Amino acid sequence: MSATPQKNRSARRMLAAAAGLATVGALVAAMPAGAHDRGNGHGHGHGHGHKPRTVDVQLLSFNDLHGNLEPPAGSAGNVSETQPDGTVKAIPAGGVEYLATSLRTARKGNPYSVTAAGGDMVGASPLLSGLFHDEPTIEALNKIDLDVSAVGNHEFDEGGTELARLQNGGCHPVEGCYEKGKKFKGADFPYLAANVTKEKTGKPLLKPYTVWKKNGVKIGFIGVTLEGTPDIVTANGVKGLKFHDEVKTINKYAKELDRKGVKSIVALIHEGGAPASTSYNYDCDSPGAGDGISGPIVDIAKGITPKVDALVTGHTHQAYVCTVPDPAGKPRMVTSASSFGKLYTDTTLTYDRRTNDIVRTSVKSANHVVTRDQPKATDMTHLIERWNKLAAPIANRPQGWISADINGRGSTAPEKPLGNVIADAQLEGLAPADKGGAEVAFMNPGGIRADLVHKASGSEGDGVVTYGEAFTVQPFTNMMNVVDLTGAQLVTALQQQVSGSNEASPKILQVSKGLTYTLDLTKTGAARVVTDTIKLNGAAIDPAKTYRVAMNEFLAGGGDGFAALGQGTNKLVGASDLDLFNAYLAAHSTASAPLAPPATDRITVIQ
Repeated sequence: MSATPQKNRSARRMLAAAAGLATVGALVAAMPAGAHDRGNGHGHGHGHGHKPRTVDVQLLSFNDLHGNLEPPAGSAGNVSETQPDGTVKAIPAGGVEYLATSLRTARKGNPYSVTAAGGDMVGASPLLSGLFHDEPTIEALNKIDLDVSAVGNHEFDEGGTELARLQNGGCHPVEGCYEKGKKFKGADFPYLAANVTKEKTGKPLLKPYTVWKKNGVKIGFIGVTLEGTPDIVTANGVKGLKFHDEVKTINKYAKELDRKGVKSIVALIHEGGAPASTSYNYDCDSPGAGDGISGPIVDIAKGITPKVDALVTGHTHQAYVCTVPDPAGKPRMVTSASSFGKLYTDTTLTYDRRTNDIVRTSVKSANHVVTRDQPKATDMTHLIERWNKLAAPIANRPQGWISADINGRGSTAPEKPLGNVIADAQLEGLAPADKGGAEVAFMNPGGIRADLVHKASGSEGDGVVTYGEAFTVQPFTNMMNVVDLTGAQLVTALQQQVSGSNEASPKILQVSKGLTYTLDLTKTGAARVVTDTIKLNGAAIDPAKTYRVAMNEFLAGGGDGFAALGQGTNKLVGASDLDLFNAYLAAHSTASAPLAPPATDRITVIQ
């Protein structure tokens, strides 16, 4: 699912949000003191005496946490596990109290243990983290002893200057410090961005790599985000920055590390793939027809120099442990641990002290569930309680009522019930003539970050939707745009869902009531959209007619491969998506008449 990035403005900071963006030129690329070339101190080494030729290094990794400090609610908080009899079971997972316990337990008895992340640690975060510009998540990762992370596209949601603050510390330029007498320290671990440079100077934005050392064992980590980051982040987020090819960048720095005598190298890549099964325990290397993994990471893995020994990936929120051949034809481990802290990967790298390299034939790896039936890490519980206290006055405000779960992120269908609610909210809020005169609204699926869950998350009672829950669904607080588009441009936009950059992994827009059409998935490319079925309020779309179309600023900028939506004219900027969502919940639900999940009958799917 595409992650959809935006400036993460919260209610409290709505008015001041734009003020803090300084130029990227002001960015300090320095890593935190002491973060470079450090061992993490887990375990005690092998003691004195003769050192064996090889030593097993434990690499623990995870990706796409997105500030989910508390266990993700509803189906978004489950992982799929295939049982011995072939049935699939949903296991509730995630939450940093359990992730911390899982990682600390896994490190026991492993004197050489390093923990790495594949990007999107922050951004598109629930209110508990997002309200405070993700400072709580960085603090939690410091306590978890994360050693290194690649940047993901969401690390750029608020721009390069804010990313530098997350790395180096300091209070927010607009909102200041959140806790009296406490200054935000920044990340103890280096954020790596090898393929991101400043346009003006051509210099790297942050460190391209770091070297982890312990008792003579040296492992280099190179971190990159996907080259296509500018296509999925607002223009402000990537202003003044250039994003380079992942393979060329990794190969360049692998060569540099090799010249410096660092022969063991791990690439942290915020780009991924899709395994043939969504179960975390699927054997990705099974030889059956249609088995294995597809997506951008396959070609990237095949192009990365054999000097790199393992690839930790992310972005697609999938779980996999696969081997993909390197350019020399040798198998190499490529892993991803789902999202939201629900899994972690445990990889054993056998390090040869004589060659300083990894013995690739013995690399072993597996994903493990961060179950919720283990003890909670008390330091994480205290951290969550502390920040929840600060967030409570805003987070606990009721916004509306629902009669059952309304699935968004947790729905795998092209048309999602929550997508319909969001699109309808945008249409209703922007239909009045003085608000833009919208006739139809589009919502990008990756911007729906959670489900609306009927079960109470706190003391609010079942069925109550709080501000915090609504924020978790729509955390970007994008400003809404209403623009003129021709019928021909509308048809092209619908075709772009399933063609061009979206052909391999379709991005099906969520549409407001009144727009109907058929999606024929047995066909290929743009032909999947059956054009003569596209109707608005029962009338065929007229290619020559002008329509008023509502969408968030990300889509209106042509994001997610929707170039046609970026061609709008006569733009009116409306309220934020979150404000419209909350207004719709308030207008369409009461305690005695809660909002029911809407029918999903706008897109007819042929499979």
